[in-house]
Amino acid sequence: MAAMTAATRPDHVPSRDWYQRDAHDVGADLLGAHVTTRRPDGEVTVRLTEVEVYRGQADPASHAYRGPTARNAAMFGEPGRLYVYRHLGLHHCVNVVTGPEGVASAVLLRAGEVVAGIDVAGGRRRRAGVLRSDVDLARGPARLAVALGLDLTALRADLTDPAGDVVVQRHPAVPALPHVTGPRVGVSGEGADAGRYPWRLWLPDEPTVSVYRPAAPRRRPAARKA
Repeated sequence: MAAMTAATRPDHVPSRDWYQRDAHDVGADLLGAHVTTRRPDGEVTVRLTEVEVYRGQADPASHAYRGPTARNAAMFGEPGRLYVYRHLGLHHCVNVVTGPEGVASAVLLRAGEVVAGIDVAGGRRRRAGVLRSDVDLARGPARLAVALGLDLTALRADLTDPAGDVVVQRHPAVPALPHVTGPRVGVSGEGADAGRYPWRLWLPDEPTVSVYRPAAPRRRPAARKA
């Protein structure tokens, strides 16, 4: 893992305009940024190592592909806020809303390294299930959400407020870090085309990056017996 120095340590909270850009640009710039959550049981900071881009009605894998609904309304809202949803009723996924208001796009926070509050994050993970190692604390979107203590109550949280419960920090003078791109994890259908949608971005040689898995094939219902 890259060493963090005083000169490169994230110390700046980006403004709303910073998020009001193309999701790919925001996603690349989020790599290496720090996400800090302040919860009653403690404070945790994660350094982001992996993200995925979703571009609304221009992206067949996006929740907003067919337009606004009650579930995806936050994606069409103000940039610099969180879009949190519950996946398959099992776990939460945390996204950063990007682009101009009214045009849906977001960056899924897929994985990261816990750099502060490791005991708090570990306690949350153990209460939620099995924790095999510190590398797995925030490795994958569900684990990251648990480690940060985020659920549906964080929907539309304002990331641009330095005193808020969820804050993103990055160093304004540091350009986007060298990263790798590839197909998104667990995406099926047209949006899984790696040639057209290499929209997963991650830092190379990072053990906290999640393992790529294609979407599981859908099972056909068993034939009804006569």
